[in-house]
Amino acid sequence: MRVGIIGATGYGGAELLRLLNQHPHVQDIVLYSSSKEGMNIQESYPHVSEIYYNELKSINIESVKEEVDTVFLATPPGVSAEWSGKLAVAGCQVIDLSGDLRLEDPDVYESWYKREAAPLSLIQDAVYGLPEWNRELIKTAKVISNPGCYPTATLLGLAPLVKNDLIEVDSIIIDAKSGTSGAGRSPSAITHFSEMNENFKIYQINQHKHVPEIEQLLHKWNKGISTVTFQPHLVPMVRGIMATIYVKAKKKTTEQELRELYRETYGHERFVRVRPDGQYPATKEVYGSNYCDIGITYDKRTGRITVVSVIDNVVKGASGQAIQNFNIMNGFEEETGLKLVPMYP
Repeated sequence: MRVGIIGATGYGGAELLRLLNQHPHVQDIVLYSSSKEGMNIQESYPHVSEIYYNELKSINIESVKEEVDTVFLATPPGVSAEWSGKLAVAGCQVIDLSGDLRLEDPDVYESWYKREAAPLSLIQDAVYGLPEWNRELIKTAKVISNPGCYPTATLLGLAPLVKNDLIEVDSIIIDAKSGTSGAGRSPSAITHFSEMNENFKIYQINQHKHVPEIEQLLHKWNKGISTVTFQPHLVPMVRGIMATIYVKAKKKTTEQELRELYRETYGHERFVRVRPDGQYPATKEVYGSNYCDIGITYDKRTGRITVVSVIDNVVKGASGQAIQNFNIMNGFEEETGLKLVPMYP
């Protein structure tokens, strides 16, 4: 197949290029940019020198539909709202890594993103691309809304509890930490080395754009859930997310019962690994891979369940999951191009 990447100079685009370059069913990769047209990708990313040579092309629907079968949009908010519908009408598969198509209610999107929403018809056509829980719809989708990084870690961690109605619906607290790559490549005061090195920051308190995305799917799974407490932090590392999730159990349980539930739920999933008794995952253990690792425990003294979910935010939280969706859409084995052993140390 021939694939295109719009937004190839961002971290998500660069990771797509790295992963798709060794995908056995990808014949050609075309890079597009609205701001750096004509520049060679090596100028932006020297690490691909002598591996990938093509220049960044301008985005033109007529030429794009002739050049590629699938388009990945690794772009800031607003770009997909403009281009995804046009690309889909032109006959391309579309996989959007931005948040433009994730929220079903345009008013909710505009409230959280502070910008105009995509057309409602496009939002309704988009399938939410969380493969472990939406695989059947992904198989026939033409437009995929790739989940956010924090929602991926959080939703995979919470799903077995929520879908089996095992927790108090108003008790969900998500304490999440991310590496700085999640903030994108453009420099800012919050990610400046002098600001982040040997530092630990809380940010976007009660305002993070991923909150309504998390709440939207949790509410679909359990109508009693309307809101959650979610708070992200930045830690001085490049990649990785750890979501530590605290919930109140509806009734007494045991750690063994919970672990059996998670193993039964995810036992056949290629990219979700449930840790054994007494073990809890660390971000380094999924670094550079498409895995989500989950640990779970129960405090019988407080009646609270703690779930620890870790991913690489650039892979399972973005580009790797996008390729997982690409594989499902095209009938390839789900792990094609993603058989990545985590990098350690």
